[in-house]
Amino acid sequence: MKGQKRIRDYCVIIGELKPGEKNAITDVKGVKVGHVTLNNGSVKTGVTAILPHEGNIFKDKVIASSHVINGFGKTIGTIQIEELGTIETPIILTNTLSVGLATDALIEYMLKENEDIGFTTGTVNPVVCECNDGYLNDIRGRYVKKEHVFEAIQNADVEFEEGAVGAGAGMSCYGLKGGIGSSSRQIELDNRTYTVGILVLSNFGRKEDLTINGIRIGKMISEKNKVKCNESDKGSIIVILATDIPMTSRQLKRISRRAVIGLNRTGSYMGNGSGEIVIGFTTSNRISHYEKEATTNIKMFNENKIDVVFRAVAEATEEAILNSLICADTTEGRDGHIRYSLKEYIGLIL
Repeated sequence: MKGQKRIRDYCVIIGELKPGEKNAITDVKGVKVGHVTLNNGSVKTGVTAILPHEGNIFKDKVIASSHVINGFGKTIGTIQIEELGTIETPIILTNTLSVGLATDALIEYMLKENEDIGFTTGTVNPVVCECNDGYLNDIRGRYVKKEHVFEAIQNADVEFEEGAVGAGAGMSCYGLKGGIGSSSRQIELDNRTYTVGILVLSNFGRKEDLTINGIRIGKMISEKNKVKCNESDKGSIIVILATDIPMTSRQLKRISRRAVIGLNRTGSYMGNGSGEIVIGFTTSNRISHYEKEATTNIKMFNENKIDVVFRAVAEATEEAILNSLICADTTEGRDGHIRYSLKEYIGLIL
């Protein structure tokens, strides 16, 4: 978005379903994304914030779920998501060694927005996810500060950049430059259009395994550069899934599991040292923090029709990963380490 050339602009069409207007997670009404990018010499890192809706998320929680594909990760907040099936804060993405600071900043932000937290009501469950950007970024420097988290939340909008921005500034994917990517799919059911949106923070995979629409472009890149790949599949990917389809937490977990298909189609086999975490939510079912009734009504999706949603998640995840690669510029970071952009090699398959 924001004028960037994305994978479809190279005539690479993923899947069968139609994307939303922006082909991004923000096609789900109310969802917004904001970045703060730190890019100075060996500092290649940042913060990305995802807002599930435009209101007070603590008082008006979204039904949610999480799914761990491979648990080599340090994500905060999934225990309560699993137990209660809700999200009550923005979702923050950053680098691994900034998780603690980002968590503290998010708690501070929530306390400022909600004077009742910890006083007349309970505490709050911050959701912070990470990937290790240490190949390009001086991760030990811990350059992310509280104000960067606040600013990313404040910057959140329906239009946002992809690639080497925000939390994606220093990320690597398939031995190339990775980062932030997004995509969406529309589904027609009962004369109504629903949307599934995906945002990824990509930081995983071996170069030789990269596959685009079934073509082993990673192997072609290695052969072109006359370099034999000795890397293992390690790193991480965070997948944020948003939808406006009314679903329960259990149903969100079912569709979240299908994100792995999108990863597989791009070439990942999810190595031992790779952390793949999916967090999904629906904007249609809300839980009021101050609900007074003993029972509440929520809508549940007819699972006899859920196959098309599985397909939507798989397609959008695959395309979001490719967008994270194609939108990222070649980057030189710490100790002269370089990750080249997929843009430099996409001509191999066109």
